[in-house]
Amino acid sequence: MSETNDLYDDTHIAFLEAIWGEGYLSPGGPDEVARVLLGLDLAGKRVLDIGCGSGAITLSLALDHGAAHVVGVDVETPVCEAARARVARAGAAERVTILQVTPGPFDFADQSFDVVFSKDSIIHIPDKEFLADEAFRVLRPDGWFAASDWLIAHDDSPSAEMLTYIKLEALEFAMASPARYERALSKAGFSQIQLRNRNPWYTEIAQAELDWLTGPERPVLNARFGGEFITYSTKTWSAMVAVLKTGEHCPHHIRGQRPA
Repeated sequence: MSETNDLYDDTHIAFLEAIWGEGYLSPGGPDEVARVLLGLDLAGKRVLDIGCGSGAITLSLALDHGAAHVVGVDVETPVCEAARARVARAGAAERVTILQVTPGPFDFADQSFDVVFSKDSIIHIPDKEFLADEAFRVLRPDGWFAASDWLIAHDDSPSAEMLTYIKLEALEFAMASPARYERALSKAGFSQIQLRNRNPWYTEIAQAELDWLTGPERPVLNARFGGEFITYSTKTWSAMVAVLKTGEHCPHHIRGQRPA
């Protein structure tokens, strides 16, 4: 996991949940989670959720998708506290465990999970090759790595527009290209590698989010989160929409299987 200094404070968490739904800190809500998992059966499986955030997805993997047990890991105190509270309210402590971890290798035994999942969190892990190796290590034979992440379309230096966007996000983004992910997964030993570009989908969604930030709800948002926070968020969304429209920012679904 990557190093962090509680990048997602309570205000940031509440703001993202206002956009994407309670407990969701990335786009698409439960529908996009289902699309990441399309064709995979979690029933009775043990699942690792990398970057569990405030816990809605981790909980859903068990309660909605049938996993026998889900371990959600994150490096930040506020989101882990929110996730534990969510699990407790749902009465799901026997099926969902939330662990705050430190950056570095996963503290799990070899071949201890059937599925390694992540939803838009591994962008904070700079070393994608190490990530692929660790995901492969903790997966059982025939197990799947299924994730979504925010990618950059190429291996060259980011454009000026992308650098502006990343700076505005201020979230220690470590974007990699689809080609780099494919190489990392292949080198780690994965087969059945698939990468699916979600840029067209999120370009439309992000524009709608920007319209919401600048539309009739703006006074309500200013009152709830503070005018300075909303102004900065609007600037960030504007920069993001620009690089989505060029295709340089290209969210992807990523999948690979550990062979039997």
